[in-house]
Amino acid sequence: MLTINFLVIALAALIPMVIGSIWYNPKVFGTIWMHVSGVSEPDTKRGHMWVTFLLTYVFSFLMGITITFMVIHQFGVFSTLANEVGFLKDSNSEATIFFNDFMAKYGTNFRTFKHGAFHGTMTGFTIALPVLAVNAMFEGKGFKYIALNAGYWIVSMALMGGAICAFN
Repeated sequence: MLTINFLVIALAALIPMVIGSIWYNPKVFGTIWMHVSGVSEPDTKRGHMWVTFLLTYVFSFLMGITITFMVIHQFGVFSTLANEVGFLKDSNSEATIFFNDFMAKYGTNFRTFKHGAFHGTMTGFTIALPVLAVNAMFEGKGFKYIALNAGYWIVSMALMGGAICAFN
């Protein structure tokens, strides 16, 4: 059977927080980020940081759910059959028999960290980069701002995809 392992997604949702603590550290890209985004050190300390971290985790968890369907190809077969009469309700239905046979033969194909990291990277380039770039252009931000923030999300999504694909 094909299921979503929410524990794996919950752990993968920590990855952007860990990567962010390194990426945006002043000794790595933090000083550059503050300069290109127009944020000062006091700006980073105001507000309720626990709310920011909590929401970062929640949004990363939601991202992890979406990444799951992008890195585990077997979900494509599942969703193709989902509306078939008797699918998974009747063990003798044609769709259920086909799906069970398919999963027995191909259920572990492409279920590696490397494969998930590839799709996570592609997701970063095709979703995170365009969204960030459009917003940045309208905000009048430059190439460094886009590259810095998109790079963070591409790396985070690559690692999330790898973890989710390998362990889900």
